[in-house]
Amino acid sequence: MPLIQIDPETDPRWDRFVEEHPKGLFYHLSGWKKVLEQSFRHQKGYYLCITEDDSIRAALPVFEVKSWILGNRLVSIPFTTLCDPLTSSIEECRFLLDGVFNLSDRLKTSSIEIRSLSPCGLSDDRFGRTDAYVHHYIDLKSPIDQIRKNFHRTCVRQRIDRALSSDLKIREGESIEDLRRFFSLYLTTRKRNGVLAQPWRFFQAMRNTFQPGGLFKLLLADHGDKTVGGIILLKYKNRVSVEFAASDDNYSNISPNHLLFWAAIVLSCSDGYEIFDFGRTSLCNRSLIAFKDRWATKRVSLPQFFYPKELSSKSAGFRQTAKYRLFSRLIIKSPYFTTRWIGEFCYGHMG
Repeated sequence: MPLIQIDPETDPRWDRFVEEHPKGLFYHLSGWKKVLEQSFRHQKGYYLCITEDDSIRAALPVFEVKSWILGNRLVSIPFTTLCDPLTSSIEECRFLLDGVFNLSDRLKTSSIEIRSLSPCGLSDDRFGRTDAYVHHYIDLKSPIDQIRKNFHRTCVRQRIDRALSSDLKIREGESIEDLRRFFSLYLTTRKRNGVLAQPWRFFQAMRNTFQPGGLFKLLLADHGDKTVGGIILLKYKNRVSVEFAASDDNYSNISPNHLLFWAAIVLSCSDGYEIFDFGRTSLCNRSLIAFKDRWATKRVSLPQFFYPKELSSKSAGFRQTAKYRLFSRLIIKSPYFTTRWIGEFCYGHMG
């Protein structure tokens, strides 16, 4: 099988291949490579493909992530919730993995990480596996009334009703100023949860790349002239994904988050989408898992595969370490501008 490397931003075959492949997802699109490389100078994408009669038959995108702190590594694909090797058989997957190891030798990277939803062919002896994350989603094929009926009565349905009876208004954010409002809320929300926020340029690149084609949508919740909540939806094929959410904690009594999620679900149903994706959640984040479970979601594991094998155990237990908990408390206690600067610095090494 001939193995080649292509540039998906200039090769018209790539996005067509992603569209036609049953495992092709939003993050496989050439636009995601553009967003990552514009936002993070330490990342560079390599798209390995098996071709047949000048068509792409199978592929595995990997990104070189350079860091003098964390070491140079290959990741497929950075900052993704769902991602699979685009293969149809174990043989194709293993052949592409051999290509990834050859690329790793050439680039002198110290490790490899492959993220997966349906890990066909990834039970490779060279990799260790960890299941530290789960994925929640709702099947939208049922009538909207039935979908709502399945939600937890007090923790979801009553909160939606409370929000609907309040002065909250849901609108689509179309301007760059709307995105700035969301980003300000997002920084505050992440700080409150002890987690670093991605830099502004990342959100700006996403909007510029995907909004013109209708794949990016920002929903905002306003109370009077104040924006108190927002979610970013990424839409592709039959799936709508909530990847980023933020809210003003001072307005939690009227539940802007619940109204935003409900509005997004209703909108997704009316637009004919079949899956509403709540995104990836660490198993350590029990409160967020409980929030998503109450929406009558289906929960599946999101395995990650690491080379060398010992990295799998280190990655799985990272959020439970004393260092992580200390760093999380530091984010919560630090001034607003400090946490934003720390996020800018750290995301220059992460992937």
